[in-house]
Amino acid sequence: MARRKRTVSKGEKGTSSVLTNGEGNASAATAWRTLLGVAARLRFEPHDIAAHLDGRGHYDVRLDAEFPLLIKLFHYTSQRHTRGATWHERLELFLPLDGPACFRMGDQEVALERGDLLVVDNMKLHHVVDFPGFKTRVIVVSFLPEFVYSLGSPSHDYAFLLPFYSKVERRPHVVRTTDEIAGEVHTALAHLLECYFARANKAFHQAGCKAYLLELLYHLARQFRSSQVLKWEFMRQQERSVRLKKLFEHIGAHPEEKLSVSAAARIAQLNTPQFMKLFKQVAGMTLVAYLNHVRLANAARLLRETNRTIAEIAFAVGFSDQSYFDKRFKRAFGRTPKDFRAEAVR
Repeated sequence: MARRKRTVSKGEKGTSSVLTNGEGNASAATAWRTLLGVAARLRFEPHDIAAHLDGRGHYDVRLDAEFPLLIKLFHYTSQRHTRGATWHERLELFLPLDGPACFRMGDQEVALERGDLLVVDNMKLHHVVDFPGFKTRVIVVSFLPEFVYSLGSPSHDYAFLLPFYSKVERRPHVVRTTDEIAGEVHTALAHLLECYFARANKAFHQAGCKAYLLELLYHLARQFRSSQVLKWEFMRQQERSVRLKKLFEHIGAHPEEKLSVSAAARIAQLNTPQFMKLFKQVAGMTLVAYLNHVRLANAARLLRETNRTIAEIAFAVGFSDQSYFDKRFKRAFGRTPKDFRAEAVR
């Protein structure tokens, strides 16, 4: 069998790395060009989600209960995108269109090339990692799990969600442009984008979007079927996420509180060793580091939205030493609280 190679087509802006081993790969290249063509007709906006982040780092976007699907088109650059980790209940897919991207989820960092599709661990703290020259358009598809599977759904429908919940082997789920299934994934995503942004007929628009989303999820489920888990394991993973969600909400409501590991474990209804292991996997950091993350996110919001002094804000979010607060804030946001506020006002 011929060895697969990654090559870059010439003569067309934005073409991606494709396989060069036969007709199947020619079809995949056509699917990629189709996706690029659809994207070229759409408007991508700078990545600025700061207004939607609450004090917990929770990315809060309200979705229509009847149609809980959201597609965002972002333009990331090294100089301009919202920094800081976030989490949310929505399930999410992430695909860079123009160039490489680096994505961190919990304690894992994933390198992506253009055209690679990442299945995001949504309940883990996650964020795009900046690097010099970072510049790409990105397609982000997110939806609530119940849009696809909920109580009362046919039992086999839960298979559509397995790529999101079955990563028991702790390897991120990524469809690479070199994978045989990449062409089908790109085609389904192109159809989904066309239907979502056309919005011609509401009834058929929503039905069509769901059909193309399910087609996309079907291909992902096929790709990652080797890591399939039983339904009880799927439900167990959801239950564990809910336990940490309660803790995240408690910390968000009381960011200044000095919270011990044992107290946090009790809120999550886990023993201390179980809690420490699960929290590190989900948050990618220790409890102390996460508390600092939440406090700094809350401080950034107060710097943008209030006229309180920096010393008052530092104390309000749980830092008793302003110089330590200044140092931690600059490390997290790349600028001092004073400079951050000045930029936010402009």
